[in-house]
Amino acid sequence: MVKETDLILELAEKFGKERKSLLPILNGIIDKNNYLSKDAMLEVARVLEISAAEVYGTASFYSFMETNETGKYVVRVCKSIICDMKGKEEILNTIESVLKLKIGETSQDKRFTLLETNCLGLCAEGPSMLINDNCYTQLSEQKVREILQNYIKHDI
Repeated sequence: MVKETDLILELAEKFGKERKSLLPILNGIIDKNNYLSKDAMLEVARVLEISAAEVYGTASFYSFMETNETGKYVVRVCKSIICDMKGKEEILNTIESVLKLKIGETSQDKRFTLLETNCLGLCAEGPSMLINDNCYTQLSEQKVREILQNYIKHDI
């Protein structure tokens, strides 16, 4: 993990120290560290001269801005009504079985975190999931097993 203070100063230099720089800075931290620690959010508030509550409020508003430590691979399953009607529950059960995780958990080896999200914007191709920045659509139990085994075996 990149030292947060140095990273935040680097991001503030790149994006500026105005309130409008908050989202790009938070996204930059997530890109490097996978989540926003309390210390990082406090440092961002200090650097941008805004309240810590404003930083946390912004971070907690967005479902893809994790404020808890995550694994290397964050598996997000769409929980929209469309994906639900297209078999999301079976897909979720398969993921839980393969990874030995429940929603909201991170594996002990810190490789995988399993989360649900409101919508991935892929309803026409559901059920769908996102692993970090990689989208997987039209999922079946077999397809999910193959995708996850690829991550497990090859540490993509």
